[in-house]
Amino acid sequence: MDALMAALVTAIVIHATDRTPWLIAGLGACYRQHLLILVGVAVALATVNALATIGGAALAPRLTPNARALFLALALAAAGLGCFGTLKPPESFSGWRTGPLLTPLVGMLTLGFGSAQFVATALALRSGTSAFAAIGATLGGLVVAGGALALGEVEVARLRRRAVRLPVGVILLVVAAVFALGALRLV
Repeated sequence: MDALMAALVTAIVIHATDRTPWLIAGLGACYRQHLLILVGVAVALATVNALATIGGAALAPRLTPNARALFLALALAAAGLGCFGTLKPPESFSGWRTGPLLTPLVGMLTLGFGSAQFVATALALRSGTSAFAAIGATLGGLVVAGGALALGEVEVARLRRRAVRLPVGVILLVVAAVFALGALRLV
């Protein structure tokens, strides 16, 4: 159950500051059928999070607890460092004729395995339960997607600002440092 809440919170924080809301808000403006967009996003998120967490759970028996904590620290640090870079816009799907269900599915799959899935893998690896980590990461991504649809493109653009992304990056790096120090038994 700890993996569910940790994956939920980290997925919300990471997805909110990456290209996910940008893509979803754009698709929401293009297609007005928000429920179908959310279904497509849910299928894509469930697929990539399931694959990521199954891999983490498969690796879990092969690593020591300290190595698992260090893996989580690495995943959080990667997510934190990603907040310091500039975001390139997601691919434009406006000319696609695949509709409001398939377009978000393909769009989310093109974003691929990002920092949120890396953290979900690490949480599954640390806890040994892939199901809770996958569910939490998927729900967290859906919260961000729903928020992006509700806010629209203009309001979502604020999430891409450095004033929002830099504090998130710092927080993720501090949490990563705490896990790394604990894994190396320095605290």
